[in-house]
Amino acid sequence: MGHAFISPLNWGLGHCTRDIPIIEELLRRGHEVTVGTSGNSLALLQRECPQCNFIEFKDYPAPYNDSRFFLPHFAAGIPALLRAIALEKKRFDRILAENRFDLIISDNRMSVYSNKAPSYFISHQLRYSMPRYLYPFEMMTMPFNSFFHSKFRGVIVPDIDPKSECKNLSGKLCSSSVNVTNRRVYYAGILTSTKKMALERDLDFLAIASGPEPQRTRLEEIILKQVKKLPGEKVVLLGSPQKEFHKKLDEHTTVHSYVSTEEKTALMNRAKFVIARSGYTTMMELAELETSHGLLTPTPGQTEQEYLSRYYVRQGWFLSRSQYKLKLAEDLAEAMQYRGFPKMTKTADNVKRLYENVLQKHLN
Repeated sequence: MGHAFISPLNWGLGHCTRDIPIIEELLRRGHEVTVGTSGNSLALLQRECPQCNFIEFKDYPAPYNDSRFFLPHFAAGIPALLRAIALEKKRFDRILAENRFDLIISDNRMSVYSNKAPSYFISHQLRYSMPRYLYPFEMMTMPFNSFFHSKFRGVIVPDIDPKSECKNLSGKLCSSSVNVTNRRVYYAGILTSTKKMALERDLDFLAIASGPEPQRTRLEEIILKQVKKLPGEKVVLLGSPQKEFHKKLDEHTTVHSYVSTEEKTALMNRAKFVIARSGYTTMMELAELETSHGLLTPTPGQTEQEYLSRYYVRQGWFLSRSQYKLKLAEDLAEAMQYRGFPKMTKTADNVKRLYENVLQKHLN
């Protein structure tokens, strides 16, 4: 059987967790899988998919900033980012010189492709969202992305085709006006490793403080000051494994600095109401679990999350608040008027179709 190489970007865990269903499907079909990544993504995949081969393959650093001014910082870092991408290509060429792969799948790593093996790129962002005054630059991001897409056989988008009758999850982000990209796009539908479980929804509120520092800590401080005022049973996840603790704020409020992937999945299945960042990975999880009610608070300065929050408000799916304007007890009544994401085809069917329609022909 065929041998696939899968390489997720190590900017948070979102890239690697959405690749887990693809890895599992390839393994289930009897293929050999080698994973190339680093840091937390490498550690997670080694635990979740131990049948794979693993290569430590470092990527370029995330252009995060410790203030709200993410966009100017990102723009200033583009030259250094392009140099890092070029160096990544050289490192990948060394991996290719020592291994033979029938299929290459890159999750947002722009230099992980080969002329000798079919290469696919995974991304839900065919364009980037920017403030209105930078709209001309937003339009320029589509040909910029297409330059990299042209190196790949195809682009796998973990979302619904925006031309379909069902509303998609990423809005304008998964649309491009550039033919180079559009000829390569395959809309796979949502892909998440979080599975729906047969558990009673007996947890009234689950609050998740996540994202890059120091904004994660700031959201933690805001939530912990307010969460006790919410009615019912509450759990707060802080996403901070460095200082592991579990404590009770009161009889009905539990705080975990960190829990395992399995424990987090169970908590999300039990939650009637979720308070979280509007990162795309989390949004696919809410769609998979059919969570009806929640409150989103985008990471300040991260234009993708800010756009998604606005988009969901317009669709009537979820209420959004800036973390600096959060008033949980007061926001609750308004948030309950929103209906959650529409039902959509789930990961199990999507990944099966992706394999049969796109990947299988390169591996048999």
